[in-house]
Amino acid sequence: MLRTLLVCLTLLAAPVAAQDFPVRIDHAFGTATIPDRPTRVVSLSFIGHDFLLALGVKPYALRKWYGNHPHGVWPWAQETLGDAEPIVMQGEIDIEAIAAMKPDLIVGQWSGMSQNDYRLLSQIAPTIAHRAEWGPYGAPWQGMLRTLGAVTGRPNRAEAEIARLETRIARIRAAHPDWQGASAAMVWAGSTGAYTSRDIRGRLLRDLGFTVPAAIDARGSLNRAYVQIPPEDLSPIDVDALIWLDSGGSVDRLNNLPLRDTMRAYTQGREIYSGLMLSAALSHSSPLSLDYALDRFVPLLEAAMDGDPATVVSTSQEAGILPPEASDAR
Repeated sequence: MLRTLLVCLTLLAAPVAAQDFPVRIDHAFGTATIPDRPTRVVSLSFIGHDFLLALGVKPYALRKWYGNHPHGVWPWAQETLGDAEPIVMQGEIDIEAIAAMKPDLIVGQWSGMSQNDYRLLSQIAPTIAHRAEWGPYGAPWQGMLRTLGAVTGRPNRAEAEIARLETRIARIRAAHPDWQGASAAMVWAGSTGAYTSRDIRGRLLRDLGFTVPAAIDARGSLNRAYVQIPPEDLSPIDVDALIWLDSGGSVDRLNNLPLRDTMRAYTQGREIYSGLMLSAALSHSSPLSLDYALDRFVPLLEAAMDGDPATVVSTSQEAGILPPEASDAR
């Protein structure tokens, strides 16, 4: 552990080395060649601007996912954005609008970019799509950051961030032996949709030592990192730590969800309600949002995993999620 920490500190202290160009990146639709360090980067990924900002690259344009924050950037990344004012896109990929921006690099990991989108975009500028083995929304955060570090000429900075965060996660994991091998799931409260271990949220659970149930993974494919759980059979998500992700509007649905009160996760107080900010931070799982998320998520996991149904998981209490003793009042 000490050696890992020393390596991390060394990387953080090291200057960013010059990147040799051209850089070639293989992806699902071919190979992109970036001839020189880009200066006008258009990010089509719903979360990619966080990764660029973590590398010190301020995108010329970005694609807003959701939320109501300046320039489509969530609070954990606002300081890094500074006074930059990127063009904000939303919705479907608009080829004509992107062409008018005259980018010298288009990055589209975690964007849902189609092969036809790529064919058109790559005529505008070098374009990075998702890697075939990860699928459109299955890339690990480390992989996305390494790719962006390479194409923007900042590989050392990418590796330093990866080492720093992996060291923090490894420390959390080592401090919680009871988490190792325990089952966990992140589920969207509004639709009872569970995220597989191939999703960025499921990968975080795995990194912390948890296991996403095979009953969830079996329902998904490479291109489906999110699967519906039927309300008449909640057994796939009856886990040791059940995290309900929500933007704030599904509390009543959870309180009235049929069969929820039959779940072990419910009766043993193993549920975590994750509101708008924490759910967004977990869903971005970027080098900027992970620190924010871990600060808040780890204490909630500790409360849910302590084996005592009487322990209050604070976010659930604050949101008004009914505890087991209130089930008779439904």
